[in-house]
Amino acid sequence: MQRRTFLSHTCAASAGVATLTFSSRLLAASPDSPRFLLVFLRGGYDALSLLVPTSGSFYQEVRPHIAIPLAAGDQAGAVPLTEQWALHPAVEAPLRPLLQARQLSFIPFAGTDDTSRSHFETQDSIELGQPLGPQRNFQSGFLNRLASVLPGSPAMSFTDQLPAVFRGPVDIANTSLKGQLKNGLNKPLQSALASMYQHHPLGAKVQEGFEVRQEVSSTMAGNMAGEMEAASRNAVSTNGFEQEARRMARLMRERYALGFVDVGGWDTHVGQGQLTGYLATRLGQLASGLAGFADEIGPTMWKQTTVVVISEFGRTMRENGNRGTDHGHGSVYWALGGGLRGQKVLGEQTSIEARTLFQNRDLPVLNDYRATLAGLFQRQYGLSPSAIDKVFPACQPRDIGLI
Repeated sequence: MQRRTFLSHTCAASAGVATLTFSSRLLAASPDSPRFLLVFLRGGYDALSLLVPTSGSFYQEVRPHIAIPLAAGDQAGAVPLTEQWALHPAVEAPLRPLLQARQLSFIPFAGTDDTSRSHFETQDSIELGQPLGPQRNFQSGFLNRLASVLPGSPAMSFTDQLPAVFRGPVDIANTSLKGQLKNGLNKPLQSALASMYQHHPLGAKVQEGFEVRQEVSSTMAGNMAGEMEAASRNAVSTNGFEQEARRMARLMRERYALGFVDVGGWDTHVGQGQLTGYLATRLGQLASGLAGFADEIGPTMWKQTTVVVISEFGRTMRENGNRGTDHGHGSVYWALGGGLRGQKVLGEQTSIEARTLFQNRDLPVLNDYRATLAGLFQRQYGLSPSAIDKVFPACQPRDIGLI
């Protein structure tokens, strides 16, 4: 059997556990190192069902069937955050402790200058983190460049395949934590593959890949009893994002300083729902997972951890004929962490009315994602201007006061 054929079969045998993409060294992040997790909501989620405008009537007028009502007396609805904004109750409930601790912030009118409204093009554009234009390097993602300026900060992509955001010269491991982790390749296959690559330039990395996989599997197995006990009290956590988020938290607490995970299913063209329904369910599951991550990583590490939730774009201000929303522009980003300054809604803002819409249909982008993240990284890691320029070329950092 040829090496390429054998390797493809071997990778297929381990699908859903880890792919053979390796870090350059088996290092653990220092307990004192800041942690950063990027959560990417693929599909362009409807940010105006999360963060609900509370002033004026325009929002309700253009969304007669899907506008989120405000809580009033005993009537369920969005919970006020500020004079201008309220939060969907499916998100507010699980994240209430973080809100009360001033460890959760939202950034409306956030996004990119990319106006293609294409899922794939905009996702790639954001993950690359490079200026828009024809001269982009599709093998250089901004989290890989961040890893390159943060020596001693091991990274992990919690995905089936290495995403564009982690492409680049720094070797990054990736592993999916969906479902129950197993011990990976069986011993005969592992031995055969190791022998095949023994004198090959990739031999050391193949062996390291086995070690990374074994370590992740062992870590998860050691905590399986605790997960089963938790599941007996709360069955929902056995299947969704919360279980995966808790696994990520344990790995980041012990070893990884940088992390990435993507969550799909946010393209709600039809029947997205209101207080209940498809979108509300997904928002609630996501919020529960983020709360679980904060809980599992522990109070000490949480103080130096920042989680940012983004999506490729927002959705149209007006609902469509199928009681859903179409591809839009501006979105709302989330930020969570024990070191946040405590402002519930921040960044540049404007009123939401017909005259302020982008192209008469979408939220405008007033908080560029590159400038916002650059300002965060500059504050969190103390990066020099030259280091920031390497992570986000030709970008002026903007510190909006997250931490």
